[in-house]
Amino acid sequence: MTYRLPPLNSLRAFEAAARHLSFKDASEELAVTPTAISHQIRGLEEYLGFPLFHRLTRALDLTSQGRAMLPKVREGLECFAAAIESTRPHEAAGRLLITTPPAFASRWLIRHLPAFTAEHPEIQLHMAASVETIDAHDALGVSGLAGVDVRDDETELFIRFGRGHYDGCRVDRLFVPAYALVCSPRLLFGMRPLGVPSDLRRHNLLHDESIMELMDRPTWAEWLQVAGVSGVDPNAGTHFSDSGLVHAAVIDGVGVAIASIPLVEAEVAAGRLVMPFDIIIRRTQAYYLVVPEAVADRPIVDVFRKWLLSEAAQVAQK
Repeated sequence: MTYRLPPLNSLRAFEAAARHLSFKDASEELAVTPTAISHQIRGLEEYLGFPLFHRLTRALDLTSQGRAMLPKVREGLECFAAAIESTRPHEAAGRLLITTPPAFASRWLIRHLPAFTAEHPEIQLHMAASVETIDAHDALGVSGLAGVDVRDDETELFIRFGRGHYDGCRVDRLFVPAYALVCSPRLLFGMRPLGVPSDLRRHNLLHDESIMELMDRPTWAEWLQVAGVSGVDPNAGTHFSDSGLVHAAVIDGVGVAIASIPLVEAEVAAGRLVMPFDIIIRRTQAYYLVVPEAVADRPIVDVFRKWLLSEAAQVAQK
């Protein structure tokens, strides 16, 4: 069968520009100039006989034909990448870039890594933390994660916090965090003992406002309602724009906080923090390992995936 296709570079330019809705961002991703992207898309439009974009004054928007074409073009490029990847010999070695939510990296993943690095010294890990790996509370799915150049020897994967719908990727759920009140053990028997939930009216409430618009986490209003406590202002206390500051403040006895249990389990085990009440709040969002399909079959990914799922399974059993 003979296929009459436009140049592959023009299809790559179209997919990148459609995903970003920006010639400039597409050019940075593909390492060419914005002018080159514009020329490639113009050539594709001439080949097809219809426009793919509405070129507005300060923005781009897809035409109806462009919107109809995008999913199949993306699927085709992913198939090309997977076909090429399947023929390349790989060893479970090299550079592995892992991008995660900041708190997950600093309070869970890093303390688990020594065992992995000791077992696999041939793998060079590169860690990055980004709040962009946390889904918006109303996000049903996230696209744009599959834009991986299969020719790149560096392998990138993601840990995301959300609902698990990521187009063009293989997804494994790690664990669903539960939330509880935590504090320094000094607060339990100090001058203002914390023996029952209503004692919170005499304590400083710590608020993590680092990503309030993104993360669907319990609030003090919800916790107090579940605990049956009245007469406590849920907005009172100290507010922080950095989750690391909340973590440091609660360990130092500045106040009490609502924390993800898996992310403070090391401090609880060491006695630096305690969970004084058996009040647990759960959410539907979870942590997921997200790997673009184009690199999902690489041995380096398989090694890290099996190790990470084994570590995460221990959280799920608790």
